[in-house]
Amino acid sequence: MKKYPVWLDCDTGVDDAIALMALHALEEVELIGISAVCGNALLDDTFTNTHRVCGLIDANYPIFRGAEKPLFGEPHVSTLFHGSNGLGDVQLPIPESAVMHDTPAWEALHEAALVHPGELRLIAIGPLTNVAIALTKYPDLASLLHTILIMGGSASVGNVTPAAEFNIYVDPHAAQIVFKSGVPIVMCGLDVTLKAVLTPEDWDELAAIGSKAGRFTRNCLQQPWKMLSQMGFSGVPMHDSCPVLYLVHPELFTAEEAGVYVETHGTITQGKTVTDLYSDKQFDKKNATVVLDVERDRFIAILKDCISRLP
Repeated sequence: MKKYPVWLDCDTGVDDAIALMALHALEEVELIGISAVCGNALLDDTFTNTHRVCGLIDANYPIFRGAEKPLFGEPHVSTLFHGSNGLGDVQLPIPESAVMHDTPAWEALHEAALVHPGELRLIAIGPLTNVAIALTKYPDLASLLHTILIMGGSASVGNVTPAAEFNIYVDPHAAQIVFKSGVPIVMCGLDVTLKAVLTPEDWDELAAIGSKAGRFTRNCLQQPWKMLSQMGFSGVPMHDSCPVLYLVHPELFTAEEAGVYVETHGTITQGKTVTDLYSDKQFDKKNATVVLDVERDRFIAILKDCISRLP
């Protein structure tokens, strides 16, 4: 079986951790490396959290530190959803085998793309700061990447503001660089991710397996569930697992080609992903595949199967 070479750029919080576990379990994927960025938590936490999750599932991937803050401004973390440590306040040890690489994330990503020219899939499930720095520092990177699959944005709603989704809002200038890069983009925004819900019955089923991964999945979701259950949600959206499963199972999703650009100057619209999906006026270029829907039951079945196969 030919595998997809993949690089994961993440701000490891609760749903990033689950997406990383799923990515590790997918037989169709060869995970080349991982880079951490500030976002759900500060970089020191997202970087060590990535090591902690890899240790949990007995994985040994090279992990690189990225940006400590957005291109402009200061970090904007999400402790209400992800807890004080980014993992729903679940404590995991840093594995003894962890190697703290000195190479910056953008340099490591570029080196991986040179090894896999035209083939490397970049899955970016946090703010796009690392990706924007890499594209700016290495102009050839845009032609080396096969695709960038993003968790971020929305064609309709916001969550951190009425207009903007968290990952884009945190660093809109970086997102704009990425959307203007010319690399084929798959945008899994709130339109689809809010439908990819893991319910209490689902995570109890995973915990009942008795594996470390299953128990961790249930435990780390309790922090976001405190908030979301009061808002009328039926479970916790698996935001970051959407681009992961889209890579291997695009047939689960409904998507449309669109022009997408990012608002970087507005006051109440800062970080909005402006699309021409619902507009009479069209942008000159369709630069993204915007994912709008998912077959939730099949999606969750595959996600649970991935986690159930982990230690």
